[in-house]
Amino acid sequence: MPFMSQEPMTRRRLLGAALAAGVAVPIGLAGPAWAAPAAPGPVRLTLPAPTGPYPVGTVPLHLVDTSRPDPVAGPGHHRELMASVWYPARRVERYPLARWTSPAVTRALLAMAGGFPADVAVAPLTAGHEGAPVGRTGGRLPVVVFSHGAHDHRSDTTIVVQELASHGYVVVTVDHTYDAFSEFPDGRLTVPLDRPALTPPDFATDIRFVLDCIEDLAAGRNPDAEQRPLPAGLAGALDLHRIGMYGWSKGATATAFVMSEDRRVRAGLSFDGPMQPMITTDLDRPFMMMTAEFTRAAQPSVAEFWSHLRGWRLNVQAEGAVHSSYCDVQFLIPQLAPAVGMSDADLQSWIGTLDPARAVRIQQAYPLAFFDLHLRHRPGHLLDGPSPAFPEVKFIP
Repeated sequence: MPFMSQEPMTRRRLLGAALAAGVAVPIGLAGPAWAAPAAPGPVRLTLPAPTGPYPVGTVPLHLVDTSRPDPVAGPGHHRELMASVWYPARRVERYPLARWTSPAVTRALLAMAGGFPADVAVAPLTAGHEGAPVGRTGGRLPVVVFSHGAHDHRSDTTIVVQELASHGYVVVTVDHTYDAFSEFPDGRLTVPLDRPALTPPDFATDIRFVLDCIEDLAAGRNPDAEQRPLPAGLAGALDLHRIGMYGWSKGATATAFVMSEDRRVRAGLSFDGPMQPMITTDLDRPFMMMTAEFTRAAQPSVAEFWSHLRGWRLNVQAEGAVHSSYCDVQFLIPQLAPAVGMSDADLQSWIGTLDPARAVRIQQAYPLAFFDLHLRHRPGHLLDGPSPAFPEVKFIP
């Protein structure tokens, strides 16, 4: 790996270097092996509650793209993806809260993401009630699709996802199989592999298939491979004329590729995307970049992409943010730190100097303001310029 040096590298720095070089690396190589938890029993992690007026529902989908062969399983097998649909719900009392990830995925994540003991934590409960009926107060609901980063998983921005759903959006999150920690309905667990090395265009192909499945849902069809029942009111609830997308890191680059190829996505948001391979296609629809390490000043590919944005565009950056600061990691890792004896320096390598509570408010406010403006045509003032409510957020001209 040509980007490696003799200097010890944290998980965050190794992952960032790999992304910049266009290389996929197992993130378990990047961190120290942590000590066993100091206190008996696992840490019970929590997520912040969403702020919207609606309760949240969620349902998993097993999607099979019969037009594409599986790159690992061999002849006769097709590309399989796990996705989750999040939405505003009603009558949620009888429906259990969904976990952030399944126990098997949690153990795999902890083992590979920096060498944490596999039993150090229990995944948090989300705000999503499994299978609850969809709540609709008017017409069809706007849709947002999420694409994760390299060697990651579809739950990694649940703070953002459940915030959007609590404000009336349908959000579809996708595991990019073989570059994701994912569990299928039959119990198969897949983890990130170095081969096949999936690229942002591969992610984009996954998302375009998921957009086809969203069209199925909008038409009242069930795209789930096992035809498991959908929540009441979900089929036919999605507005195909109001679809947005966002992604983190590689998924942010995939967002740009999807928008350059598919006009079904009307607005795109990048969480610190490296925009590699280079994107040279002009884009005439709204695009917003929330940068941290892959800035226009530091990354020529990001500056090049910015130059091709011909429609509404905005670049903001939270002071003290690092590559993962716009993800759930920013809120979850500080909860793990005392249990594993993490030093302040180690913690800072994960989350930078941006306060986790402030990061949560930024994650909740800015994506919602962006999609409200461009999918619902609800202008607010947050995106007009620096806000006294968010002094950390700088507008990059």
